[in-house]
Amino acid sequence: MMGHARAQAYPVKPLRIIVATVAGGGSDFIARLLAQKLTEALGQQVIVENRAGAGSTLGIEAGIRAAPDGYTLNLITPSYSINPSLYPLKFDPVNDYTPVIPVARGPLVASVHPSLPARNLRELIALAKARPGQIVYGSAGQGTIVHLANALFLHGAGISMVHVPYKGGAPAMTDLIAGQISLVFATAQVGLAQAKAGRIRALAVTTRERIAAEPNIPTIAESGVPGYDVSNWHGLIGPRGLPRPVVERLNGEVGKIIRGKDMEERLRGDGVSPTGGTPEALFEQIRREIGMWRDAVKAADIKIQ
Repeated sequence: MMGHARAQAYPVKPLRIIVATVAGGGSDFIARLLAQKLTEALGQQVIVENRAGAGSTLGIEAGIRAAPDGYTLNLITPSYSINPSLYPLKFDPVNDYTPVIPVARGPLVASVHPSLPARNLRELIALAKARPGQIVYGSAGQGTIVHLANALFLHGAGISMVHVPYKGGAPAMTDLIAGQISLVFATAQVGLAQAKAGRIRALAVTTRERIAAEPNIPTIAESGVPGYDVSNWHGLIGPRGLPRPVVERLNGEVGKIIRGKDMEERLRGDGVSPTGGTPEALFEQIRREIGMWRDAVKAADIKIQ
């Protein structure tokens, strides 16, 4: 009964959503959309706080070390699942948080410069086998989802390429368009837009399913690397011990928000689709991906300097 009363009262003051990246990126965009809609739904101001650094671990730690009262949340990305394999964390990534809801997911797009003599992913794999260690791929930085997704593809396909890490996805795409590098696993928003403009060639998407917006682009799994499935996702979490009534309130409100037509259109415009679902579904996804990325990091011998 008391838990029900607390849920009815919550929230009684402003909330904050911590985003562990700089302002202006995809995560920041989604967090600010959510904050705007949640402010309306909850009747309390929801603000976005950007805390970048140390591969996003600083912002995550600040969020999960906060009081478990529902007033501090984190919007997380695949880096949450990747970082345990790359950084000495000061928290337990499996037990030191409370899952709230999966928010959105989308593919990365395997994109090549048009001069590369590969019209599809199978041809790219064959070309890489014929030219081992000669094809150059770029990423948004060492240990990012863009880097790890590409490394997982190389391992699954049994090929090798030269990695050039950039300080973000934008400079990597700029050099791909200029022909300075040959391959980038781009976000869907950027990759599909540049492919439509004829500046690059989109060979495959990283998710298990093809995407509705471009159904003619095959998946990596059906193009020579069976079982491959990587998504660029976002989820909402809180500190460990978040009361269940608060979790259920947030899950319900965010679920309604992302199912709304306006929100869905704006998310799809950013290259992702709304997901929603239970806190348990988010927990299982994170647990599974921590193991997947641990194996990928070990196989590719990736170390953060």
